[in-house]
Amino acid sequence: MWDSSGLLLRTLTDGFPEPVLIAYGAKLNSLINAPYHQWWRFITPMFVHINVVHLLVNMYSLWMIGPYVEKLYGSAKFVFFWVLTGIAGVVGSYLTVRPSLTVGGLGHFLFKAGDGPSAGASGALFGLVGVLFVFGIKFRHELPEGFKRAFGTGMLPTILLNLFIGYVGSGFIDNGAHLGGLVSGAALALLVQYHRPGESATVNTIWRFIQVFVLTIVAIGFINVARNFRSGVELSRIPAPNFTVTSNNQILDNYLVWMNRAQETASMVIHDRDASGVESMSTALKSVPAPDERATELRDQLSAILTKMGAELAAQTKDAPRRPAALQDKSVNEYTAWRNEYEKWLKSATQQRSSGESNGIVVTH
Repeated sequence: MWDSSGLLLRTLTDGFPEPVLIAYGAKLNSLINAPYHQWWRFITPMFVHINVVHLLVNMYSLWMIGPYVEKLYGSAKFVFFWVLTGIAGVVGSYLTVRPSLTVGGLGHFLFKAGDGPSAGASGALFGLVGVLFVFGIKFRHELPEGFKRAFGTGMLPTILLNLFIGYVGSGFIDNGAHLGGLVSGAALALLVQYHRPGESATVNTIWRFIQVFVLTIVAIGFINVARNFRSGVELSRIPAPNFTVTSNNQILDNYLVWMNRAQETASMVIHDRDASGVESMSTALKSVPAPDERATELRDQLSAILTKMGAELAAQTKDAPRRPAALQDKSVNEYTAWRNEYEKWLKSATQQRSSGESNGIVVTH
């Protein structure tokens, strides 16, 4: 993923571009839905991360929680829990992309306004927390005192703290995935027995088959990622949100999603000197409905800026097939000035939402 992002150090901390995340298997509702039917995006996102920090935090959490679940249930059941709760987390993320419901504190916490890429193992991690929570309650009479404090109701502070963090960071944290993993982990712990001494060989064999089966599903998911992989994926390959909607909320949501994608294209031109998606994005922007007159002006200005920057890079490589030089300061300054104007409009839209003047305005990140 780093190589596909141009081996730029900043992408390791700032995050990989949207096209890279999508190319490597992140969840995107519009690619799961018709006519694309990329069902494997319910599986692969739990193994894809936004940046190195995201990966390290999740793997540290797995290192802390995972061994408890594996020792209690065995490695076969652990793998089953990990994959199944991870999928449930992605399903939760998929179901909570509901722009019309992002109203009020609870709506803003649970539902998402934009269909942006979603990735990470946190849904599966919440699944393991759900397993330990129910395990501690279900077998509280069999557990030593130390385990009673660690599991069951002892998990509540951890659960509540993470849900609070999700509430505060609801603009960029996928709470639907977290809750989907948590609930599915709790449900599995109710149904599945822990690994008891003297468990029959037949039961062990069945669980080994289940383990192989779920790992095969993961492998098939990434085989499909590889089959559909495109180096330097253009943003134009990401299907547009529904442009036939009449709801003001949906129009605004579509607008914000595409403006975010267009800015990602501009970032690739400026920092990576990659203009492969400029022409298609400039064309796509022209058909994106805008929620107001100022938004229309900003959309058209960005389309023109992208076209100009793309032409500048193309001119540099016309006679010599080499890596183009950086854009001229004039072009970068023009884009920066546009960004400042866009941020002013965005701030105004956010303030209107906060005051209740324009129900349903949500800023995507």
